[in-house]
Amino acid sequence: MKGNSYHYRKIHSLLGVFPVGFFLLEHLITNYSAYNEGPEGFQSKIEWINKLPLLLGMEILFIWLPILYHGVYGLYVAFTSKNNVRQYSYARNILFMLQRVTGVITLVFIGWHVYETRIQLALGHVTHEQLGVQMHEILTQPVSYAFYLIGTLAASFHFTNGMWSFLVSWGITVGPRAQRVSAYIWLGLFLVMAVMFILTMNAFTGSEFEQAAAAFNGKGA
Repeated sequence: MKGNSYHYRKIHSLLGVFPVGFFLLEHLITNYSAYNEGPEGFQSKIEWINKLPLLLGMEILFIWLPILYHGVYGLYVAFTSKNNVRQYSYARNILFMLQRVTGVITLVFIGWHVYETRIQLALGHVTHEQLGVQMHEILTQPVSYAFYLIGTLAASFHFTNGMWSFLVSWGITVGPRAQRVSAYIWLGLFLVMAVMFILTMNAFTGSEFEQAAAAFNGKGA
């Protein structure tokens, strides 16, 4: 792998932006509708997505395979890379380490989240109409809420800090000033994403989704 490591890393870096990074943002915006539109708005977004043509093929090609490559190669990088204190500042080395740690956390979180949602859908244990109820039942459990909080914050940091590194490694932000401005921009986006994820999670645990869960369970009874 060493002989082609440059190309592997470039592919890994590029996939982290598109399509994986774009999917994270889309997923955040879709789920944020639970906060600003309630159960009906969230459900309408789910229905719109599931009406897309060739959805399964697009998921495999543009989501699951890129995530698989980015995740598996990311694990290799995480367990083989070493901090370079001579080339980078102490703070940047801390961020370098956090990038690897959050990458592992994010991969575990994605795997569990997919199991609780997408795989349950495939097995017929949950319907698309029940996804909001499913998220309500998951997030009203304190341990699951804490796990989702850690996972979403890790994913947000991994994406935004990874974007800073992507712009540097691809020669887009050249020089200390450009990299400093870029750091502020991505820090700002991380904070926005973190707040949106927390608001979304709290919406799923709120009274509107509790009522939706009660109504759904009443129909099923």
